[in-house]
Amino acid sequence: MNDLIPLSQAHCIVRRGIEHKLSEARIRELLPEVPGWELAEDGHALTRTFRFDDYYRTMAFVNALAFMANREDHHPDLGVHYDRCVVRYSTHDVGGLSENDFICAAKADALTG
Repeated sequence: MNDLIPLSQAHCIVRRGIEHKLSEARIRELLPEVPGWELAEDGHALTRTFRFDDYYRTMAFVNALAFMANREDHHPDLGVHYDRCVVRYSTHDVGGLSENDFICAAKADALTG
């Protein structure tokens, strides 16, 4: 990924194999670019809870997120509730976090901005 392009404007590419798994140092570099997101599962996943006023707004976010995930071909795990959605990214094909996870996290943030 070109570091001159904001994460929210980058696009996912197919990443398979351990060589695409981000190092701890790279994760520390990228994490400040997605404020509100936290590392989970010993650094193997990225999570954030998005809060909304009601179910309608929660579902609008979920639908927009699903559209973006389909377009980027990188899909999160979701926990959908009345007033919130818990989003979890991890790249199973690399055994942890890839740049795709950070790209999609930034794109998810942009949906609420």
